[in-house]
Amino acid sequence: MAAAALWGFAEATLFFIVPDVLLSAIAVWRGRRVALHATAWTIAGAILGGLLMYRWSVRDCLAVVAVLDRLPAVSPAMIVGVRDALGRSGAGGMVVGALTGVPYKIYAVMAPQAGVPLATFLAVSVPARAVRFVLVVALSDAVSRRLAGRLTLRQRAALLASIWLLFYAVYWAVMPN
Repeated sequence: MAAAALWGFAEATLFFIVPDVLLSAIAVWRGRRVALHATAWTIAGAILGGLLMYRWSVRDCLAVVAVLDRLPAVSPAMIVGVRDALGRSGAGGMVVGALTGVPYKIYAVMAPQAGVPLATFLAVSVPARAVRFVLVVALSDAVSRRLAGRLTLRQRAALLASIWLLFYAVYWAVMPN
């Protein structure tokens, strides 16, 4: 569970591989119940990471934006788009953002710039993180169970790893840098 919390924290700050990778692997190897428990730890880590990024943005927005802009699949247009969306829709847009491939860390950095209070940002962070994580765990578990009669556990894990490799190859190819 510590790995899940650390991954959630890391991805909410500067790491660029989503915790969904770990959570889906846990779902395949250990089952839905353990993966959902890990999801709670991942969300806790992400909230701490989001808090750190929010506070950094309050102190030195230009510095943190410069760092974000150097990360894979983050562009200046994406950063400005998140700021504008938060300004228009408020923190509720974070839930939609979680399903569109826009990194949570950008929301954490742009929330104070868009006037989203810290308490609101943190409160919305829980469902914003949970929606996709729970969907990934449920889907991974369902597919793994469905394939259990045809593929060994190792084969299902290899299939999952292949899917994630393909996902990131496509994601990094289409997301602006």
